[in-house]
Amino acid sequence: MPGLDTQTLHQVLSTLHRYAEKKLTPDFLLKLDHEDRFPKEVLDDLYGNLGLHLLFIPEAYGGMGAGAYDIYRVSEVMAGIDLGIATGVLATFLGTDPITVGGTEEQKAYWMSRIAEEGLLVAYGATEPQAGSDLAALKSRAEPVMEDGRLVGYKLSGRKQWISNGGVADVYTVLALAPGGPSWFIVERGTPGFSQGKPEDKHGIRASNTAALFLEDVFVPADRLVGGVEGRGLAQAQAVFGYTRLMVAAFGLGAGWAALKRAIPYSQLRIQAGSPLSQKQGYTHKLIVPNAVRLEAARAYIEWAAARIDAGETDLPTEGAVAKYMATEAGNKAAEDAIQALGGYGYTREYMVEKIKRDVRITCIYEGTSEIMEWTIARDRWQLHLKTKGAYYHDWAGRLRQAHAAHADTGADTAALAMKALAVILERCRLDRLTRNQHVLFRLGELIAWAETAAVFAERVATHPTQAIPLDQETLKAMARIHARDAALKVATDGLRWTIGAGQTDPNLALALDLPAIYAAQAGQIADMDFVAGKLNQAFPP
Repeated sequence: MPGLDTQTLHQVLSTLHRYAEKKLTPDFLLKLDHEDRFPKEVLDDLYGNLGLHLLFIPEAYGGMGAGAYDIYRVSEVMAGIDLGIATGVLATFLGTDPITVGGTEEQKAYWMSRIAEEGLLVAYGATEPQAGSDLAALKSRAEPVMEDGRLVGYKLSGRKQWISNGGVADVYTVLALAPGGPSWFIVERGTPGFSQGKPEDKHGIRASNTAALFLEDVFVPADRLVGGVEGRGLAQAQAVFGYTRLMVAAFGLGAGWAALKRAIPYSQLRIQAGSPLSQKQGYTHKLIVPNAVRLEAARAYIEWAAARIDAGETDLPTEGAVAKYMATEAGNKAAEDAIQALGGYGYTREYMVEKIKRDVRITCIYEGTSEIMEWTIARDRWQLHLKTKGAYYHDWAGRLRQAHAAHADTGADTAALAMKALAVILERCRLDRLTRNQHVLFRLGELIAWAETAAVFAERVATHPTQAIPLDQETLKAMARIHARDAALKVATDGLRWTIGAGQTDPNLALALDLPAIYAAQAGQIADMDFVAGKLNQAFPP
């Protein structure tokens, strides 16, 4: 398996923490946010002194060759420090993706070695003003340049929008439409005809640079066509989605926990009606525990997907989409509720939770919006449902029942109810052709994400509990039970709601979903939430 050994990963994370404690103080980060300033000196430190960019570069080209698990851990820590700075680091990784995945050996050796040795900032030039997440709709063009009947290069023309590191990068990978189809090209800063727009005045991640790119007959030599063959650009972009979306999922995870780690200690100090807020269910069971549970369910799924990538699996775009969707939506909700938890303090710019909320919002948008994630999840799992003749989720439910027999305290039996209900809903959608309604299809994506994260959390918590957060296994098991109950109820009730709303024809659908068993499984929910609330207070004292 690729990746860092445990000691090296620990050293990287410890170094990041020490650097942040010394240099990236809350006052400094709030000042960057207020000034809307990209801190190049910080990126220079992270690359030049800490060598953080080497994580993304294979050892063969002078890097450290970190695996998916390592990148997730580092990405979570970076986002917990500052999501804007983390985005600047992510942009370099995204920018190198087309080369890593599709470049020739000569291109990889030259460019990846240069990036490693020189600490170059890289940008990923895919999105366009009118195309958004639809890369197939790009308008930028790459016109071949011929001399004496021989291809010597291309002239690139077009505009890119919302490009992270767009105004500050040294090297850009740019997607453009060549005669043979969408293709990636490597463009260096300063190339004639290539210019960058002013920094965008953004809602959040204001410590990152986001700018438009303008290409006016920008000549690039033929050896700057990634892979040397036209038309492979979209396949190259799709090949890394499972991996890069795990990074953004980790961003949501890190930012969400950064907010909770401020709300939880605050609740222990804030006295209301004679006792701290941390002892009041009206506070903990609405604003703290549900968010911590969803974040840890997302983490379990991220770690599961990362382990599969590190084991050599390559075709995991659906898993990447589930991880990104659940983690970023959970992180955004945790930050929103942290503002509520701190009351008037949370709403002021003097306190970090207000900034975290503005920052984390972008994770539900970039690298594919939450709606694109819902569509991707639903489309791919719908095809799997059809291919297996409805057996996919029934089979998974069977495995969960077996897991429950081995470990009866993880919520696997309740997750099995969620899987069974999901299979029933999908089959009803097939029989009544309900996915002709786009809204139904998108809601299926949401329900699938909830059910799969519940299943993976329940399966892994007994055998592979996370080492990334200071919560003991019994606390994680209680969290898995809570999430399984929530997922089963959501799949059944929301599934019933939308299939009926779309005109389903089975009068006995509610019975087929086994709703009585799902409601009965809710027993113990409040006790588990009480237990988790107490453990969170112990783990994160003032």
